[in-house]
Amino acid sequence: ATEGDTGEVKALMAHEMETGQRKGHPACLIQTVRTTCNGKTVLSAEWGPAVSKNPFLAFRFRGGKPGDKIVISWVDNHGEKRSDEATVS
Repeated sequence: ATEGDTGEVKALMAHEMETGQRKGHPACLIQTVRTTCNGKTVLSAEWGPAVSKNPFLAFRFRGGKPGDKIVISWVDNHGEKRSDEATVS
């Protein structure tokens, strides 16, 4: 990416995403997702039971440049959290 270009973010998120609709399987799903570039939010989403197991997230945004830090974080309905980061290349 170069400054002002549109960059693409792709992430495979390891999570069981159980809807809670199967007998004996309580709901366990990602509820909020946030992605930042150098601390500025570039994507914010609320998810529900229609999102598949181990969801793949891909989106484009403007303003990223080589060396910028991208952070993707999520919180599920049990309060479990995960955050991963990468550097724009």
